[in-house]
Amino acid sequence: MRVALLQLRTPATQAAALAHVEPLAREAAAGGAQLIATPEATNILQRDRAVLMPSLRTADEDVVVTGLRDLARELDVWVLIGSVLVRRDDGKAANRSILVRPDGRVAATYDKIHMFDVDLPTGERIRESSAYEPGERLVIAEAAGAKLGLTICYDLRFPAVFQALGRAGAEVVPVPSAFTVPTGEAHWEVLLRARAIEIGAFVLAPAQGGEHEDGRRTFGHSMITDPWGEVLACSQGDSPGVLLADLDLAAVGRARAAIPAMANARAFVGP
Repeated sequence: MRVALLQLRTPATQAAALAHVEPLAREAAAGGAQLIATPEATNILQRDRAVLMPSLRTADEDVVVTGLRDLARELDVWVLIGSVLVRRDDGKAANRSILVRPDGRVAATYDKIHMFDVDLPTGERIRESSAYEPGERLVIAEAAGAKLGLTICYDLRFPAVFQALGRAGAEVVPVPSAFTVPTGEAHWEVLLRARAIEIGAFVLAPAQGGEHEDGRRTFGHSMITDPWGEVLACSQGDSPGVLLADLDLAAVGRARAAIPAMANARAFVGP
């Protein structure tokens, strides 16, 4: 199974975002990718909430979603839109992952469960919960012959999410992200490798990278990790680009047989 991660530097409008992601998706398909995965906030990055919120559309109306669905159909590939910032039917906003079939139909969606509410050492204050309604359910979906367990960015810091996906049979866990630079430098690689090892699954981490129009900086370093925790491929830096790798799905069974941690897990009483 050949996968491609798109490392993006998403602009501050949906139209510009589609123009940014489309040529990279075409490059990925030309490279033989069966599944193309994009980062968190593929459709827009705008830190000014007063500007962002009125610009959000439903997933059916968002030009990046419709454009990538059309592209999946044209290129005959699976596309995981890592996340888009969209308006829900009830008027609230969601940070939503959308898996698109090669015929352009939506196969599955997942709304980010864990909200990144933090005061960073840099002085930046982030409150995702003030803008987005968190999801409540985990999602497993099949794509290109693999079972995917869907997550988004900050979910990476919650091992229970990955344990639940692993127990449900996930072989590949995408972690589309827009990590900040300080947290990326400190924790990005070690967390991705740890989550892969813990459940014996491939972890695909397409990332935002560089300095964006709205002034934020994201870490980049998109990464593909195998079920043994080895890094199969990693983007060197924060520039936009395509990262390709071939996944041997049989490696999932081998890793889980060698270290049967999920099978050996026992219920216990806490302190």
